[in-house]
Amino acid sequence: MKTMRFFIMTLIGLMGLITVSCIDDGMTTSSADVLAFSRDTVNFDTVFTDLGTPTARLIVKNPAKKGINISSIRFKDPDTRFTLNVDGVSGSEFHDVEIRGRDSIFVFIECYIPETQGASPGLVADDLEFITNGVTQNVRVEAYGQNVTRLRNLLIMNDMKLTAERPYVIFDSLVVTKGATLTVEPGAQLLFHDGAGIVVEGRLDARGTADRKIDMRGDRLDNVLPDVEYDIMAGQWKGIRIAAGSFDNRLEYVDMRSTTAGLRVDSCSDLSRQKLTLVNSWLHNSQGNVLRSVHARVDAYGCCFSEAADAVVSLRGGEHEFLQCTFANNYLFSAIRGPLVELSHLTAEDAEAVPLPLMKATFANSILYGLCDDLNVGDLADTGVWFRYTSFKAAGEDDEHFVSCLWDTDPMFYTDRPIYYFNYRLKDDSPVKAAGDKALVTGVVRLDMDGVDRLRDGAPSLGAYQFVPAPPDDAPKARRR
Repeated sequence: MKTMRFFIMTLIGLMGLITVSCIDDGMTTSSADVLAFSRDTVNFDTVFTDLGTPTARLIVKNPAKKGINISSIRFKDPDTRFTLNVDGVSGSEFHDVEIRGRDSIFVFIECYIPETQGASPGLVADDLEFITNGVTQNVRVEAYGQNVTRLRNLLIMNDMKLTAERPYVIFDSLVVTKGATLTVEPGAQLLFHDGAGIVVEGRLDARGTADRKIDMRGDRLDNVLPDVEYDIMAGQWKGIRIAAGSFDNRLEYVDMRSTTAGLRVDSCSDLSRQKLTLVNSWLHNSQGNVLRSVHARVDAYGCCFSEAADAVVSLRGGEHEFLQCTFANNYLFSAIRGPLVELSHLTAEDAEAVPLPLMKATFANSILYGLCDDLNVGDLADTGVWFRYTSFKAAGEDDEHFVSCLWDTDPMFYTDRPIYYFNYRLKDDSPVKAAGDKALVTGVVRLDMDGVDRLRDGAPSLGAYQFVPAPPDDAPKARRR
């Protein structure tokens, strides 16, 4: 019995030695065996100063058959702004990290950039150094730190200006009280945190230019997928509400997007005063409507309205003029529940239920085309609504309320929904180029959103963008905005 026990113990010891020998023999020390990385540069794009970044992931691979020992993992700069986590362990420097043959580990990186005095984004960079079998390999890590002005639960009691010097990050509600005017200067960036929005009881005057548009969007600057910006996601902030007692608001060269409820105009029942004027602006990507107006006087010139889960534009009563506008819908995140343009309170029968003035609206030199119906009504007889020189996706024919229209027409946008690319400029073979009435091109729409003269070729294109021939390399993405 003792002999058998001795034999078993000896066998176990020999197996242990064999196992150790196998492990030792399974590690490569050749300088030819080095690491492979999922990317050669880890780029955080632009991040806000005084706030941590999202976590970036780097995959470190061992392509060799045998195991490999990383003798050192660290950033070159001892005072680096970046922090490390290697396979679930946080630290500033790591030694003797082993990776089995044909296996990999995860390295997670974050960055904190303190606030500075600069207005433009500043580059923060370092090299993440790996030393393996005497060979040094580096992965570049970069982040641009953007100083911002943070506005929290702001009540504007007196006139105030928002400039282009620094982006503004808006938390909670920004309320413009009665008697006050909020002026937004060309090039300003208004970035809204989740749930934030603007309520206008006084007046909003946001006027950009063709080369310095005003940006209104959510405050997430990172990616939702590796090659897809978070910017495409709807519902990042509430939007803008213009209250009943607010008049003479103006948005010019404004790109407003990714909202919960878009731009909402409350009923005022006073159509003698201008409630809102929109010029050369793009309102898009809303979980509701991008524009909803109730019993108010709202006009839009050279504007693009697109991407909404409900009707893109919803008008109830009021007086409206839409000239050189594009209405489109390629919404991504749910089924579309409404038409491109929703019209209500049109006839005397409506007035019996809602004792307010009936709708008056004119649409001219415009485009309606998307993944939904053009309109919620087909017969406009006895209403105050007219469409002139307007193209429709639907088949139809002209009558008293539809004059010189194009029916069953694809305007040929550059938009490519499957790759999340939305561009409502016109391709070279578009049937709506030079299809407008030049007599309708008044001063306010003479130049389009890109600053192109609508009459440069004699006749205007329909929609928000004047047709411009594609460049030789046919690269429309460079012309997105």
